[in-house]
Amino acid sequence: MAGMGKRILHVVTNRDHYDDPGRPTGLWLSELSHAWDVFAAEGHAQDIVSPAGGRSPLEPRALKWPLLDASARGWLNDPARMALLERTAAPDQVDPDAYDAIYFTGGHGVMWDFPDNAGLQAIARRIWEKGGIVSSVCHGYCGLLNTRLSDGTLLVAGRQVTGFSWTEEILAGVARHMPYDAEAEMKRRGARYGKALLPFVSHVVTDGRLVTGQNPGSAKAIARQVARLLRG
Repeated sequence: MAGMGKRILHVVTNRDHYDDPGRPTGLWLSELSHAWDVFAAEGHAQDIVSPAGGRSPLEPRALKWPLLDASARGWLNDPARMALLERTAAPDQVDPDAYDAIYFTGGHGVMWDFPDNAGLQAIARRIWEKGGIVSSVCHGYCGLLNTRLSDGTLLVAGRQVTGFSWTEEILAGVARHMPYDAEAEMKRRGARYGKALLPFVSHVVTDGRLVTGQNPGSAKAIARQVARLLRG
């Protein structure tokens, strides 16, 4: 079928706590599992990278009912897939030219270890500049905050994006624990940030080859959009 044989790089966090070490966080598993399921059904090859390589911890809140859905549960119950999160690649082990798309997953941990990781920025820049797709879900857009293109401009400047909103942080009861307001930071960089009228509903924004989703419920829709673009 058209679109077969593409390769997608998922980006996950290594961070397992907020500023308060007693407040755990990590990868929001369904944001990875939903996209993985969609891409697997399309026949695409998939790999996982993290800012430091090695283990990606899981956000505990995402592993409880009703957030732990069939897709995430399937991943948790699959030792082979769980092993992938114990041995993620480091950025210097990744050849960006091997990938057609990059997908930044979320979970609050990424707010700390995504924005200033030069290795991830270099990978995203290369994939973008060779005509690939750059995508993110929820807090994953923190990985795009400081990514600059070869001409020095920010990748997100002037482009339409979405991601977890400050309203959603407040409603989730975690705003006071955030290291910064990601929505405001994205706007400061000249991105044209938008969000759904209602919080926590699926919302995807596509601006050319930049595909972003607002929250965990957007993961499947983002992956489907990326898959459509990969089909050409």
